[in-house]
This record gives sequence, C-alpha cells and structure tokens, in this order.
Amino acid sequence: MLRFSHSQVRERWLFVGVSGSGGNKLSEMGGEKGGKNGKTKRKRPSKELSSGDAPRSKKPEKDEDEAVKMSEKDQKRKASRKVKTVKTETLESEMEDFVSTPGHVTVKAEPDDGDFVAEKKGKKRVRESEPTEATACSTSTVKKRKKMKEEKEEVEAEGQRNEKKKKKRIKEPKPEKSEQPVSSKRKKTKEEIEAAKLLKIKMKEEEEKQRWRWWEEEKYEDGVKWKFLEHKGPYFPPEYLPLPDNVKFYYNGEAVQLSPAAEEAALFFAQMLDHDYTTKDVFRNNFFKDWRKEMSLEERMLITDLNKCDFGEIFRMHQERVQARRNMSKEEKQVIKEANQKIVEDYGFCLLDHHRERIGNFKIEPPGLFRGRGDHPKQGMLKKRLQPEDIIINCSKESNIPQPPAGHKWKEVRHDNTVTWLASWTENVQGSCKYIMLNANSKLKGEKDWEKYEVARRLKGCVEQIRTQYKQDLKSKQMSIRQRAVALYFIDKLALRAGNEKEEGETADTVGCCSLRVEHIALHPQLDGEQNVVEFDFLGKDCIRYYNKVPVTKRVFKNLKIFMNNKQGGDDLFDCLNTSVLNKYLTSLMAGLTAKVFRTYNASITLQEQLKELSTMSDNVPEKLLSYNRANRAVAVLCNHQRAPPKTFEQSMANLQAKIDSRKEQLALAKSELKQAKKELVSGSDSKLQAVVEKKKKTVQRCEEQLLRMEIQATDREENKQISLGTSKLNYLDPRISVAWCKNMEVPLEKIYNKTQRDKFAWAVDMTEMDFFF
Repeated sequence: MLRFSHSQVRERWLFVGVSGSGGNKLSEMGGEKGGKNGKTKRKRPSKELSSGDAPRSKKPEKDEDEAVKMSEKDQKRKASRKVKTVKTETLESEMEDFVSTPGHVTVKAEPDDGDFVAEKKGKKRVRESEPTEATACSTSTVKKRKKMKEEKEEVEAEGQRNEKKKKKRIKEPKPEKSEQPVSSKRKKTKEEIEAAKLLKIKMKEEEEKQRWRWWEEEKYEDGVKWKFLEHKGPYFPPEYLPLPDNVKFYYNGEAVQLSPAAEEAALFFAQMLDHDYTTKDVFRNNFFKDWRKEMSLEERMLITDLNKCDFGEIFRMHQERVQARRNMSKEEKQVIKEANQKIVEDYGFCLLDHHRERIGNFKIEPPGLFRGRGDHPKQGMLKKRLQPEDIIINCSKESNIPQPPAGHKWKEVRHDNTVTWLASWTENVQGSCKYIMLNANSKLKGEKDWEKYEVARRLKGCVEQIRTQYKQDLKSKQMSIRQRAVALYFIDKLALRAGNEKEEGETADTVGCCSLRVEHIALHPQLDGEQNVVEFDFLGKDCIRYYNKVPVTKRVFKNLKIFMNNKQGGDDLFDCLNTSVLNKYLTSLMAGLTAKVFRTYNASITLQEQLKELSTMSDNVPEKLLSYNRANRAVAVLCNHQRAPPKTFEQSMANLQAKIDSRKEQLALAKSELKQAKKELVSGSDSKLQAVVEKKKKTVQRCEEQLLRMEIQATDREENKQISLGTSKLNYLDPRISVAWCKNMEVPLEKIYNKTQRDKFAWAVDMTEMDFFF
C-alpha cells in the first residue's frame, strides 16, 4: 500500500479518481469512503489529464510564489534547490512503481492530513492486506520519503545557520561604529546647546526660589531655636538573622552552636578578618572580653581562648554576600535604590517651622565593633544594638509625636525648643551622647555656622589687646595667672585645642593644651639653629598625633622650666588651670569668646593672608586653584589636620605621571607639525596653508594647557598626601572669604565647593560681596 505525505500530494500531484467501470472523472477532495473499517480510499492518479480535467488544488502555484520570495536570500535559495532535486528524483521512481503495479492501487490518506479527511483525524488506522508488490513499493517509498525528509531538514538547518551568521556579520560593525570617538553631543547645533544652557539656568532659578532664605528673616529671641518641629523619629536597623545551617563556627576543631547574641558578635569579628584591626592585640583582647559577656554560661566555660576560634566559614559566607551584592543586576540594584529612597522620604525629612528640612543622620547606627581613629585604646569593643527604650525624642507639643516600633516605647519625649537635636541617646563604648541632627544645609546648622564666624570676626577687633594682656601676665607673681598666660600663648600661636577634663579610662588618652603633661613636651635651649625650642609630642583629638618643634620667647621658655620643676612625667604641666577656668576668663574679655573661637579666628585670618600673598590675577584657573589649596594647606598644618596617605596614592601618582609623559610626547609632535606647516606656508602663500598653521597653533596651545593642568594636579596631590584640607575648609574657614576670592579672581565657585557644600553655605554665597574682608 502506498501512502504519500501531505506536502508531496500538494506539491506535485493532482488526484484523479478512476472508477471501476471505466472513464476518468475528478474525485472530490474529501475522497470516497470505502474499503475496510470505513477508511477513505483514493483512486489511482493518472499520469495525464484529459482535456476536460482541471486541477483542484492551487498549492503548486503558491509554492512557486514562495520560491520566488525565498530567492531573495542566498542560503534559503540553495536549500530550496537541493530539496526540489531530491523530490523530483524520488517522485519519478514512485510514478514508475505505480505504472508497474497491476490492478487498482489504494492510496490511503494519513490521519494528520486535515485537508482531505479532517473528520477521521485521530482515529486508529487498521492495516489492510495488500499485494506483496504493493507492500514492497510502500516500504521502499517510506524509506525514500524518510531519507528525503532528513536531507531536507539538514539542508534547512544549514541554511538557517548560514542565515544567522550572515545577520551576525551585518550586526558586527555596529559596536565598532559606537566605539569611534564621535560623540552625539558634538553634533548638537548651537540652538540646542543654547536651549540646554537656558534650561539649566531655569532649573537653578527654580531651585533658588524654593530655597528657604532664613537669613533674610528676623531672628528669634535668644535661646529659641525653633517654634514648630515634627518628625517620624529614627530609623532602626533590621533585626539580626541567624546564620544558615550550613555555616558553622568551630572551636578547637569542633562545631559549636552559639546563642543568637554570641553568634551576632562572632559575625562582627568574622567580617573584619581581612582587616589589620583583627591582628592587633588591643582589638582582639577588647573584643574577646565583650564577646564573653554576650555568651551563655556554657559558652563561657567552653570558649576560653580566641586563638582556638575558627571563623572561616562565617568569613567566607560574608565574602560571598559582598560579592553577590557587587554582581547584582541593574534591576536588582534599582529595587534596592527605590526601597532606600522610600525610607529617606519617610524618615529623612522633618517640618521645622512648617518648612521641609532634610535630616542628617536619621538612621540609628547598627551594632558592630568599635574602631576609633588612630590607635584608640577601646578599639574592638562591642557597640550594642540600640532599642527605642534607649532613645529620647524631641519635638513640639502640637506636632504628631513619632510612634515607636510595635511592642516598644521611647525612653522619654521632650519639647525643648532651645536645642537643635531631634533624638538623643548614650552609646555604651565611651558613654558619650549621640544626637540626630538636621542636615548641614538646614537653617539650624547655617545659623550656628554664621554665628560662629561672626564671633571670630569680632575677636579681630580686640585680639591685640588680649595678646598684650597675656604677655604681661607671663610676669605675674601668681602661678595660676602665669600658667593661664602660657596656655593662651600656645592656643593663640599654635591653634591648640583647649582640651577637656574626663574621667580615667573613659576615652582614649588624648589631651589638649590645658591637660598637657610634663611627658608631652621637651625643652631645648638650642636646636637646629634655633633658640628656646619646645618639642611637643602628644595625642590630640581622634588620637591624631601632634608632633611639632616650635621656638618660643624667652619668658615662655623660662616659665615652662618653672612649671616642670620637681614634677614627674605623668604630672600635669598646668596644674593650676583647667578648661572651664580658661573659658570663663576669655568670656570676661569678650562675649562668646572661647578657646575654640581663637582656633577659628586664626584659621580664617591665615587663609585671608595667604590668599592675598599667593594669588595672582594673571594666572590661569589651575594656577589660581593651586594657590588656594596652598593657602588652605597652611591652615591645615596650623590646625594639625593630618591624615594617612591613601593606600592607592602611589598607583594614582604613577598613572598621572604616565598621562603627563604621554601629553609631553603629544606636545612635541604638535610642535614639530606646526614647524613643518610654517615652512610650507613660507614657500607658498595659500589660504589653506594659513588655515592649517592656525589649526596647528591651537593644537599646541591646547596640549600646553592640558600638560600644565596635569603637572599642577600632580604637585597638588603630592603636597596634600598627608594633609586633610576638607576639615578646615568646612569647619574653621569663613566661607565668605572663599566666595569673595572666587568673585575677585574670576574662579567658578564650583571649583572650590561642590553642590553639597554650596548648599551648606548658601547663606554665605547669597550675602557675600566682592569687597568682603574677614
């Protein structure tokens, strides 16, 4: 029995039914029902049609149209040709089999052929007994058809692969075009650039209109900071989640299941295993002492030696989490960013006198291990998790009082409008008070800064009188007055901090001027060609070492000898003086005067004098900025604002030097090209040659400017590698000095202050004129 696929029938044959009684007639497309089991049978097709016969199917015509369309693609056209060749050969052999078969040959429609027997689709087919020759014909036909189908699929697959390669080759040049240094911004027209500038100016004006110009309003009476304050309280960090079951802590080689509190502390230590802190004895001892306090009795009895603790699996888990955060997709990062923004919108703003103000540090610091600055003696101690029961809330009575987390309550709710903090608590490591304050660009912060610099400016009018007075007091018969005079001399000349009294062991062994000990200074009648030299060596604020050799007057040197007489190294140098006595005396000389005002005054006046000395109007902008940074550096040295060189300093300097060398080569090449262009211009006076010369001149000028800028940048980095300029610029230098300097020197203010700093000093930017002088 012969059976043909639907595609073969559609592509080559016209079915003609041949009746048993003779005569040819066209059979219906549905065929005639007959045979066993009601299967549809079709009559044997004739090789030639009678003149009256007409084809019932238009499929071959459609296939020809499709072939025409496919000819547009090279690979598919080749595949089509191969398939057609195979089909033609196969069908010819099949037609021969048809002719040689005696009698009628029944051609059964396949169940999948819906165009012919849709009503029989899905029914099980029952084999009929056919002649042996027909069976053999059918078997050979099936094999040929199967082989043809496989060849066709292979050819089509090859064509698809070639098509994909072709498309890929077409798409490959696109990234190369995008890599070319042709920016879309350069193609903007002048009108578009002008429109963008106008839009930027308009947005800046809108921002200025929305800014609260509090400095133009009347001030409240003394002591009153606000009249209305409403906020939602602090945002607490999430609760601790226990370690996964597959992450273990080991002690002496055996896995130990820690209690949640002890496990959390262990995680804090494990997270810092790649840091130098965990190698310091002070850090390790402080941690182990506080860790044992978090352990249960059984854990304390078991874990007695930190060196036997294995935090390896916890550390690896932490590293994997860090790497996973780095490898997050843009979509995942966007989700986290949106969640953080939602937190900021809820907790990061408050209403101050019905104006929306940004809060600076609205998040409660999560628990961890205390580090401190420098070699702090309390590094490694456990900073405990804060609860609402530890927090004092401050807001106005008529405001909506913040709601604590479920199941908790605040320690206290206050309504004190003489302070500027929104929440307060006492931290457990040093016992100091911590506050949630408004952002640096808020009214409360701005007013405080403005007042601070105005007090320092008032000191300028009476500083000479104060200096004359303490110089006379150096000869006083009272020891307390002499010590006060020497301390004021150091505060004035060296910008030392006054120092604060503290209980023993409360904080690090940091000292100020009034708390200096005999061991902190050394007296040298002659040193390095100078006479009466005092050598200072002590830990200042934040455990920053202060080391300096300073020549002093004979009277000061003599008094220091007297103060040190019959004293041991641990004894106080100024045993008849403390900070409260000193500040009380200074307040009697000028309202609001403290030792810190001296520090602010000396820093600002030093900047003013250095800028006047170093700045030159004829310099370009990079040179003017170098002069400003050098003036700022003089202030940082005076105030001992030091820092450790960045870890990447050497590498960044090497990269910058490589850029400088490359730019020098470009400059040399540009100069040689300019020289050659000038020679060609002399030989011929062509306008094109003149244009080339002008272009080469501009190239040389541009290279020189870029080289100069890079060299200035390298000098600036080298000079600043151990000096912190930001501390003095933001806390001790009157911003009006910098604003006036920028206006006079025609330097953009953006070169000195970034966006955040400009917002912080908005009051200074708005009110400062070119003739301002500190």
